[in-house]
Amino acid sequence: MKISGSDIHLLTVFDSVVRNNGFSAAQAELGLSQPTISNHITALEKRLGVKLCQRGRRGFLLTEKGRMVHQISQDLLETLDAHSSELAALKSNLVGRLKVAVVDCVATDQNMKLPEAINRLAETAPAIRLELSVERPQNILSGVASGEYHVALGGFDNRINGLEYEDLYEEHHALFCGKAHPLFELPDEEITQEIAYAHPWVHRGYWSRQRQKTFMQVDADRIAHHIEAQLILILSGSYLGLLPVHHAAIYEASGRLRRLPMTNDDFTSKIQMVTRSGHKQKVIAFFCDALRQQYSG
Repeated sequence: MKISGSDIHLLTVFDSVVRNNGFSAAQAELGLSQPTISNHITALEKRLGVKLCQRGRRGFLLTEKGRMVHQISQDLLETLDAHSSELAALKSNLVGRLKVAVVDCVATDQNMKLPEAINRLAETAPAIRLELSVERPQNILSGVASGEYHVALGGFDNRINGLEYEDLYEEHHALFCGKAHPLFELPDEEITQEIAYAHPWVHRGYWSRQRQKTFMQVDADRIAHHIEAQLILILSGSYLGLLPVHHAAIYEASGRLRRLPMTNDDFTSKIQMVTRSGHKQKVIAFFCDALRQQYSG
């Protein structure tokens, strides 16, 4: 059977009747009278050569074949809707693949407006196929430079020629210890820099040499390559370490982490959007503008 435009209309009416569990309830959604809806269902039954439903004193009941037809009609209508969106996006050339990479542990930061930008992307350009990855900062930058990723988001100590860096907001990092650490119960006034430096620290392997100079004064040969890994080591109670305040706040609230009073080693990281220099494809430019607009207000 070859499906025509009139068949699509009849299947749409049938779908509405099934979802609303009857002809009367489907009237408002379809804007059709009950006799007209009944005529449409009869026409569809004749077209398919099967009985779709029982209607009468017992109410509206689907037949077994009616259930099968409804499932097929749902799949068909959903496919048509999806392709309609893609065709509309083709008109504006907003179609294709967009590969975005972010550093880990940014979802807990209220300043990270990536979800809002993705929402706009989904609503305005649904034909764009978004791929989102979480990676180490150095891998992200090399990925943007090589074309593996189109856009990167994160804090980057290092720079690669040929990339553009745009500041979005700042992320604050502070010193924390886990509940099992000897400093966890110590009063603030008793915790000095000298005491903190006497304990082992864990740092991130991707930090720049400049930032790692901090650890020349402490026992810091424990290395984590992701913030999540560093967090686990700190939660063990064996090490101190600098964490993003927004991410550590969850564990502070549950009593598993303590922010230490000394601030000498606290630092602020600029969270940036990174792309390759030069002309950008429409899809990339659209996404960058969508993200940029989240910070313009």
